[in-house]
Amino acid sequence: MEGARELEGASGEYEASLERTLQELNRRKRELEDALHQLRTSAAGSGAGLSAQASLEVMTNAYKGMTEAEPLLPPAGSVLPALLAMRRGQQTIAETNEYTDSQGAALEQLERRIETERVNVREQQALETALRNRIQSLRDGLEDREEKTEEQIAKERIAELKKQKGHWDKQTSSLMKQLDWFIGEHLGPMLAAEELGGPVVGGLMDIDPEDLSAGFSAQGKLKKAKDQPDQDRRQRRIDDIWGPQDEEGQASKRKRERDEAAAASAEMRDLTEQLMNKLMEAGGDTSAAYVEIPRESAAARFLVRSKVALFHPRDARRLRLVDFGRDLED
Repeated sequence: MEGARELEGASGEYEASLERTLQELNRRKRELEDALHQLRTSAAGSGAGLSAQASLEVMTNAYKGMTEAEPLLPPAGSVLPALLAMRRGQQTIAETNEYTDSQGAALEQLERRIETERVNVREQQALETALRNRIQSLRDGLEDREEKTEEQIAKERIAELKKQKGHWDKQTSSLMKQLDWFIGEHLGPMLAAEELGGPVVGGLMDIDPEDLSAGFSAQGKLKKAKDQPDQDRRQRRIDDIWGPQDEEGQASKRKRERDEAAAASAEMRDLTEQLMNKLMEAGGDTSAAYVEIPRESAAARFLVRSKVALFHPRDARRLRLVDFGRDLED
């Protein structure tokens, strides 16, 4: 309660101070208006008859009176100085904010330019380092060549090429093993599903090879497998689609009957092997790199969709690998 009373008292004093300031300003305004009116009246009544000297004396007396008069100042306790200071402060703040906003975009642009220049400097430094290293390596190689005979240089080059060949042979063997694993574990079942009327490769993931025994419906849906499917009928269907097993397959038939996924995997492995061998034999001649295929299988279509192989433009029974040393043909 006491705090509220003190607040009300302070508010009343502030309003009273404002009222006194307004009264003082109005009083001073009326005084100035009266003085101006008297000046205009006296000038109108006697201005025509005044000589130049008299007019000069009037103006001189007026300036002296203004100089000797006390300046117009607000009375003690007036809030006018505070109001003027507040208005000036608000004006300064507004001008500062406006200037800050105008300089923000310029600062952001300057920061982006600085970052761009830093990136350019780093790239130039990296390029300079690479060039220095290359120049030094060329100098070292030139010095070595000057110190060695042609026979020594040839032997070192042959040894280096053999080392590179061994490295790439090892990499090729590793990649072929990975490809063989991928075909058997993932790609083979999906190829078999496409051959049996199911979705294309990639449309049905994680297929169980045993579920393929029932085949697919006309809508491409996987049928429910029977508990004890007819294995003879299943093997006949596999032979009709992928062909009968070779002698090696017949020898291992006692160990394990061939299923759809295994047949599709074997077809994919055989096709990729033929394509790679033919491309190597062609020696860069793409017209001689084609392999004749007995039918347009799911394996062939998958290689073409993956842009790994191409059909002959005038014979769909011929297929070749894409020569990745050249541009891909769309």
